[in-house]
Amino acid sequence: MPVLVMKFGGTSVANLDRIKRAAKRVGVEVAKGYDVIVIVSAMSGKTNELVGWVQEISPFYDAREYDAVVSSGENVTAGLMALTLQEMDVPARSWQGWQVPLITNSAHSSARIEDIPPANITAKFAEGMKVAVVAGFQGISPEGRITTLGRGGSDTTAVAFAAAFNAERCDIYTDVDGVYTTDPRVSPKARKLDKIAFEEMLELASLGAKVLQTRSVELAMRYNVKLRVLSSFEEPTDTAGTLVCDEELIMESKAVSGIAFSRDEAKLTLVTIEDRPGIAAAIFGPLADAGVNVDMIVQNVSETNYQGHAGGVTDMTFSCPIDQMKRAEKALNDAREAGLIKFDRLEADTEVAKVSVVGIGMRSHAGVAARMFKTLSDEGINIKIIATSEIKISVLIDRKYMELAVQALHDAFELEKSA
Repeated sequence: MPVLVMKFGGTSVANLDRIKRAAKRVGVEVAKGYDVIVIVSAMSGKTNELVGWVQEISPFYDAREYDAVVSSGENVTAGLMALTLQEMDVPARSWQGWQVPLITNSAHSSARIEDIPPANITAKFAEGMKVAVVAGFQGISPEGRITTLGRGGSDTTAVAFAAAFNAERCDIYTDVDGVYTTDPRVSPKARKLDKIAFEEMLELASLGAKVLQTRSVELAMRYNVKLRVLSSFEEPTDTAGTLVCDEELIMESKAVSGIAFSRDEAKLTLVTIEDRPGIAAAIFGPLADAGVNVDMIVQNVSETNYQGHAGGVTDMTFSCPIDQMKRAEKALNDAREAGLIKFDRLEADTEVAKVSVVGIGMRSHAGVAARMFKTLSDEGINIKIIATSEIKISVLIDRKYMELAVQALHDAFELEKSA
């Protein structure tokens, strides 16, 4: 039988009524002739509750015990979903990560999947099981301990199972009915996309769009897994949702497919550093060791004279997630005390946001950057940092202008219109 993977997020299994609703969708696919692997998240809010309990008992917790606690939410949902399907006379059973087994490395709370041997589940399908309900977000380490894949890890679980079982498709059920050109709450003109390329979705996910976890899109692109994002609250159709697929399946692309944004950014500037070979490594090495995710970087000529140094001087500016700013400041100050780098002062700006335009069509359309910058200029929005890749342009701006920038760019690139 062909295999279909269906993943239900926390809002889709938030209570017993929603679990029953999700189970009916699974039953429809079983009736079509599929063997179905269902990946479930914890019921909405449960993981946050479990994390809170861990932090309340042990602020500096053992990550192995953290995983043992927070993985339990998915176990509950898997069991309830399997029971619901059995009540519908659909042969189903639940599977925890260690039972599959979903084998990961030993990086507790942020583990990576290393292997999913299909033999155990395939054998049960051969015996007449129609649905394997798998607890998402969890696996087992080489030491035999429960591991978790990081927040949003059930998306990654689903794509990994689709790849391991050569599934026809992986359907991600969530509380939105697809991928939009931008967040409809920010721009009422946002349009749902019928299809989007893996690369575009990867950029949008990494730049702030929260529809899919970044690692899940990376896996889908690597193994060419067809992903469909659709709502668990609307009636399913063959054309529902958004298909995330290979670029070749998209006949014609506009220059820009979507606008992504992130409010939670910070900008840090090292004022007056030595302009010499190796200075960037001396700065960003300690940041990497401290686990700071540096994004946009600008090096410029400083107007300040650096006393006591014969060579040139410069300033270095970069952005990072706002919740990593304190860690970044500590890493840089520690590096200065250790004599690894010298700088006059460290300036922090927490009132910034990142706005990005994304589209595979940018490869063949000129003038995207010019239109973007002119649009922002016409709205009186100053750009602090610019970063580009082949299919995206990102700018850092004052946070108070973020929604204005998104709306203006959405209009400028006419994203409310289909290609």
